[in-house]
Amino acid sequence: MSTPAAPDAGTVTMYSTTWCGYCRRLKTLLDREGIGYTEVNIEQDEASAQFVEQANGGNQTVPTLLFPDGSVATNPSLDEVRARLAA
Repeated sequence: MSTPAAPDAGTVTMYSTTWCGYCRRLKTLLDREGIGYTEVNIEQDEASAQFVEQANGGNQTVPTLLFPDGSVATNPSLDEVRARLAA
């Protein structure tokens, strides 16, 4: 399983599901802060679901974010997202 292409600088890729409350909360915070993201629903994209499992020890835990440097964070705080994008 290969890692998906990293997002553009200053943005993230958010792997989520439609029913995930943590995902909705983080999207609201990112929107409020003007942080760009591309959302990928792992229930509709098998390759993305496999990537999330790989990043989370076999679990489909969302939100899982992919950063421009190729690093991954699961259910990060807004402060963690800002810090990783600033690095």
